[in-house]
Amino acid sequence: MAQLNTTQENPTTPPQSPCSITNNQTLFIRIMSKRRTWALLFISVYSLLLSSSWNLLQSVLSWYNSSVSASSNSFGWPAVYASMALGGIFGLLAMAAALAVAVPATLMTWITVLVLLTFCGKPRKSLVVEGKKLTGEIFWVLLRVLIREGKFVAAVCAVLGYFALVRNIKEP
Repeated sequence: MAQLNTTQENPTTPPQSPCSITNNQTLFIRIMSKRRTWALLFISVYSLLLSSSWNLLQSVLSWYNSSVSASSNSFGWPAVYASMALGGIFGLLAMAAALAVAVPATLMTWITVLVLLTFCGKPRKSLVVEGKKLTGEIFWVLLRVLIREGKFVAAVCAVLGYFALVRNIKEP
């Protein structure tokens, strides 16, 4: 009794696996794994946010100029208010730009941890529970880091803005 070969192979087309990666995907993965790509993404998002909020910055500076020219007796207070507003704006912009970079990196970390837990032999139900815990922990850590970085940028910009505004008053 001869055994029949029921699988016919076509020599012209190679077998396609469901996990095959195209050249474009490989190039994309290689580009996104570079640190300078993430730095460029951060700078691009920050400059986009800064250019879109330019009118808000101009309105703060025009308010400052009008309040300085209107009253000469309140020498430092308009500079303090304007520098605090500018520092707050720049702090929020820095947080938004950092969020644009942190979300994909955090998502990759979350996926990696869940895949590693799967390979360790965790059942599905415990993976769901662990995934919920991971999501909460990652979210709170990300939020704390973003707020801390935003406050730092806001403080630095407020101090630098104050000295720049006061210097402009003293110069004729």
